[in-house]
Amino acid sequence: MIQIRKAKFKDLETIANFQQLMAKETENIVLKRDALLEGIETLFADPSKGTYYVATKGEETIIACLLITPEWSEWRNGTVMWIQSVYVDISHRAKGVFREMYEHIKSIVEEDPKLCGIRLYVEKENVKAQQVYEKLGMNGEHYKLYEWLK
Repeated sequence: MIQIRKAKFKDLETIANFQQLMAKETENIVLKRDALLEGIETLFADPSKGTYYVATKGEETIIACLLITPEWSEWRNGTVMWIQSVYVDISHRAKGVFREMYEHIKSIVEEDPKLCGIRLYVEKENVKAQQVYEKLGMNGEHYKLYEWLK
């Protein structure tokens, strides 16, 4: 049975490993380990920046993670929760793990009147992930993402 919970500091290494695998797999990027660890530690130290959730199988075997970050929407007078940094261990894919994590986050948003929705971004070429998000009822037709990164 899969359990979804907020990540704990002791999960840091597993989360970092998953993020390195995800970056390599989806964008062919090798993340700098020190910067990544520091970034995850910053989230644990300052939850206003975001919260990692993990899916576990059995007692504590982590099989997936995702990060939730808040975005204030003055239009809705509420907070939109962004899902990012999603990684499901390759041996647990196509088994409904992300669906369970998504439903967990969705229930948090539905229960809190200050939260008004969920958003995520996905690589244009990641058709498999896009199909998963569409099956969950998410709509990718409204916005196009632009960015500038230093």
